[in-house]
Amino acid sequence: MPMLDDKVIKELKESFKGLQSDVVIKYFTQEMECQFCKETKELLQELEKNSASIKLEIFDFVKDKSEAQKYGIDKIPATVVMGDTDRGIRFYGIPAGYEFGTLVEAIKMVSNGKADLSQESKTFLDGLNKDIHLQVFVTPTCPYCAGAVVLAHQMAFYSDRVKADMVEATEFPHLSQKYQVMGVPKTVINEKTFQEGAAPENVIIEKIKSVL
Repeated sequence: MPMLDDKVIKELKESFKGLQSDVVIKYFTQEMECQFCKETKELLQELEKNSASIKLEIFDFVKDKSEAQKYGIDKIPATVVMGDTDRGIRFYGIPAGYEFGTLVEAIKMVSNGKADLSQESKTFLDGLNKDIHLQVFVTPTCPYCAGAVVLAHQMAFYSDRVKADMVEATEFPHLSQKYQVMGVPKTVINEKTFQEGAAPENVIIEKIKSVL
């Protein structure tokens, strides 16, 4: 049974009309002991079917260990969205519900080569001399989470110093416990500080400054 209904497919095709360059989706999975790996694979395959610009590559987390290590993949299901180069955009867990929209936005951003950030944020990111890791904890039913994920991915796309993960909180309970995720979205920055809620761009920038 298809993951996407006719209405969503129609909207996707319209949304993908403006894609300017190819997007590579690298998906890491395994057949056993992986919640939602099968469903995530099916979702990505349906996405690929609806745009000639999307190229899906599927890897086994265990058998393709070297490829997983190359992209820093340490848990599955894991989805990397990239163009000619890796921009640090990751999805851990199934990008379902509201997070499906963040996946679509990531594809469009990578294809069109533009991150919608303020000039102040770009100037700050240009001056980074330390790597920044953003982990945005979400659930598929959270309407406020998508904005937090999109913002983190925009920062990763813009700066080689930033990598940004969407982490589906219920699929990785050990991480939710580690970072004391009591509500979503929650953005963890370099494991040193965090921001709860869908904070605006300038607030996240200030939080990043606090770990430098």
